[in-house]
Amino acid sequence: MRDNLRRGAIVAGTGPVGLVAALALAREGVPVTLVGERSESSSGRTVALFDDSIRLLAELGVWQEIAKSAAPLRALRIVDDTDNLFRWRPLTFAAAEIGLDAFGCNIELSALNAALRLVAQNVPGIHIIEGLAAAPFFDADRAGCSVAGQRLDAELIVAADGQRSPLREAAGITARLERLPQWAMTGIFRHQLPHENVSTEFHTREGPCTLVPLASLDESRGHQETSSLVWMVRSVKAKALGALDDEAFSLAVERRTHSILGKMQLAGPRGAVPLAIAHLGSIRATRLALVGEAAHAFPPIGAQGLNLGLRDAAMLAALAGEALSEDRDIGAADVLDAYQDARANDIATRSAAVNLMNRSLLSTLLPFDLARGLGMAALDLVGPLRRFVMREGVAPRFGR
Repeated sequence: MRDNLRRGAIVAGTGPVGLVAALALAREGVPVTLVGERSESSSGRTVALFDDSIRLLAELGVWQEIAKSAAPLRALRIVDDTDNLFRWRPLTFAAAEIGLDAFGCNIELSALNAALRLVAQNVPGIHIIEGLAAAPFFDADRAGCSVAGQRLDAELIVAADGQRSPLREAAGITARLERLPQWAMTGIFRHQLPHENVSTEFHTREGPCTLVPLASLDESRGHQETSSLVWMVRSVKAKALGALDDEAFSLAVERRTHSILGKMQLAGPRGAVPLAIAHLGSIRATRLALVGEAAHAFPPIGAQGLNLGLRDAAMLAALAGEALSEDRDIGAADVLDAYQDARANDIATRSAAVNLMNRSLLSTLLPFDLARGLGMAALDLVGPLRRFVMREGVAPRFGR
């Protein structure tokens, strides 16, 4: 039998993926210590949760709370807004075409985090400590770290501590962060025209500019239509946009999106995020598993990042739960090898698809333009292909 004092997992990182990892592990009966700094700040960022992720959150008992602040995404419109000689007409993908009421839902990141944390605080199997993991160690028979003056030991450490994961570095996992020449401008806007639960993505030579529906605001002035923005731009333009006041920035967004939602007015905080791609040699080390952006990072195209991270958390928890039920070490090499094998194809295919799309937009080479134009034409004209792509986007099966 194992030493009960060393059983369980330490989850480092209190963003959505870390919180879901803690909840999923606790559901499997794994004692969890969740560590990280609490942040109440918001930068106008939202996240789109696809059908698979919503089912996971429902199983964890948190979706009912999250749904109160979420807006359904019933259709996706893609507009080629480049100077591509081979550009195709705008495409609209409807969830009803694959038998869904919606592809998923969009919610403010701060609201998602608050709902997840509220549930985690009331799960007996989760102990939360405010503070960063320091002085981590990874031995053959145990792992641990120090947090807020406390020394913690466990069988497994789960790193959900972001693109520049200190735990990943401490464990010696080879990682190269490739900075992209782009930033993502984010914000939440009121607008004149209804979004009708349609997300619109304008493909430009600097990357996509996307307006995603949000739950409407009901204020003293009446019903307020709102959407979130993710606008990828070159670094120089990001600096210029960041220097604009709120009114001028709103006008720039309105013009960039061809006034598709009418007059735009900033309705909350705005932000700017530098973009990068992470190249990793592994997503596991001795008694360490990487999840979320510690395991993979790429541009915010197609809302793949968070949904991929939630699948990391679900798979790791399932494997740890299986080991626990057989009284095996949840941080043993065979468990972590199985985790890496199970996640490798999903991570590789999503990362490759997003990075290829981004590079094809940045490039002015005719072969890239031709390929993108032909791809959009095929998605428009070939029904089975279009439906396959839609299903893969919201509930991936290929590469998993």
